[in-house]
Amino acid sequence: MPLARISWGIVVLICLIGVLLLFLAGYEGYAVLSAAVAFAAAINLA
Repeated sequence: MPLARISWGIVVLICLIGVLLLFLAGYEGYAVLSAAVAFAAAINLA
């Protein structure tokens, strides 16, 4: 697995953790934005 895919996977994982934490804190708008960033980063994994 190339280093670029590993790094994008880490970015997606961090964004998804951020989504969870933001939803739990009540920041729904920022959580949706972070989910969009995670989705955009996940495109690079395909």
